[in-house]
Amino acid sequence: MNVYTKQGDSGKTSLMNGITVSKSDDRIELLGTIDELSSCLGLAKVLCDEPLHSQISQIQKTLLQIMAKIAEPRNLNYNLNAQETSALEAEIDRMEASFPRAKEFVLYGGCEQSARLDVARAVARRAERRFRKVEQNYGCDPKAMQYINRLSDFLYIAARFTDYQTSHTKEEAIKESVVQNILKNK
Repeated sequence: MNVYTKQGDSGKTSLMNGITVSKSDDRIELLGTIDELSSCLGLAKVLCDEPLHSQISQIQKTLLQIMAKIAEPRNLNYNLNAQETSALEAEIDRMEASFPRAKEFVLYGGCEQSARLDVARAVARRAERRFRKVEQNYGCDPKAMQYINRLSDFLYIAARFTDYQTSHTKEEAIKESVVQNILKNK
């Protein structure tokens, strides 16, 4: 089977349940935004060490489940449970407790990894807005909407934590260099 169906040439596509819709349909916009989010997460993940690397992989799997539910809303197998969101909240709490997070506006791009996480966070925020339109027009899984909201919070904290770790590592390297220079000059 070819990857191309030629159905899209006329501006149409199909949901998993076989319903043909316009490519400008709110559900297709949401699916595309979540796909973009998962791609951004993949770009961020390549720079991440454990446990963040595994966490992002799990998030991408959850996003696939959310996409399946949007494309086939009557399939109850794709419903999220509260555990996915609770896991994000627990990780947010763990990270926040491990560093002194600044409470003012942040200039993004403290390091490449945090910049990639922030791009993913911005796409997650767009997905939240698109989710709202789908919810108003077609209904949706409220737990999936909640998950996407919490995901953007998770990505924000992960980016700030990464910035903190990077700056802390740089400070340690500078201190070590100063100590080594002092010891050499004795």
